[in-house]
Amino acid sequence: MRAAVAVVLAPGRSGDPELLLIKRAERHGDPWSGQMALPGGRQEPGDSSLLHTVRRETHEETGIELTEDQVLGELDDLHPRTSVLPPIVVRPFVFGLPHQPVVQISDEVTLHLWVPLSELRNSAAQSSLTVRGKRLEVSSYVIGPHVIWGMTEHIIKPIIELAD
Repeated sequence: MRAAVAVVLAPGRSGDPELLLIKRAERHGDPWSGQMALPGGRQEPGDSSLLHTVRRETHEETGIELTEDQVLGELDDLHPRTSVLPPIVVRPFVFGLPHQPVVQISDEVTLHLWVPLSELRNSAAQSSLTVRGKRLEVSSYVIGPHVIWGMTEHIIKPIIELAD
């Protein structure tokens, strides 16, 4: 399986770059259910490319229409680091928007946050989580009650470091 996610950056109120994060809705059988994430999802047979996938999925989940000219680049493909998750390869695409668009979340998403990269950088932590009955210590970013960890943490970490 292949999937794509959008690292959507836009200037915040102070002009500093902010990142769009979503919280996935709770869904039975979804291994990423309820987690903080980047918009995106699985490639479908009708998708002409992973870029098409990420644009379609981002629009479905957030109502945001991303365009090809907003692509700043692609990051290396990633896959889950545990055998408990489905065998999937995820390609992150970085988008730069001139302003923060209105977000209209779908029923696949319970909330969205625009978070300054500086706030993410300052919130780096080790978090204790219970996942599938197992206690884990993970690298994370903590924004209020929200813990960003796993593949999402792994994807955004180099973006945050570049913003230094």
